[in-house]
Amino acid sequence: MMPTDSQGRPMRLLPWTTASGAPCYLSAAGPGSRMSRMADDVEEELLISAEWLLDDTEPLLTAPPADAQELIRLSASLAVALRNILRIADSRGARLPQAGTEEAVAATEEPAERGKTECCGAETVCRACERRIHP
Repeated sequence: MMPTDSQGRPMRLLPWTTASGAPCYLSAAGPGSRMSRMADDVEEELLISAEWLLDDTEPLLTAPPADAQELIRLSASLAVALRNILRIADSRGARLPQAGTEEAVAATEEPAERGKTECCGAETVCRACERRIHP
């Protein structure tokens, strides 16, 4: 269960932790805030890094066989990437509308009339409600 802000809204789990490893949360009015956009950018970079790591992993595991030190480094890097991806999945899952709520009903409706969208940094965003429109 995600913590809530003073108005009862669930806070966003951020893709980074404190220096001691504690989770960081964001209380923001909407997905367009500066911190929300920064968190989106960090999430995107973490996902891209994980994809690159996976691409680099396959040749190490085929021929010629990797030595023990290479496999240890690879395992550590894969564990970090997986931890990051799980944090992103938890954060995004917690922000999905809950079934039966007004927000869930609205999310199933068309967010804007055809042609009333714009592309911002590889995201299609409804100009009327500022929600992302997923293809």
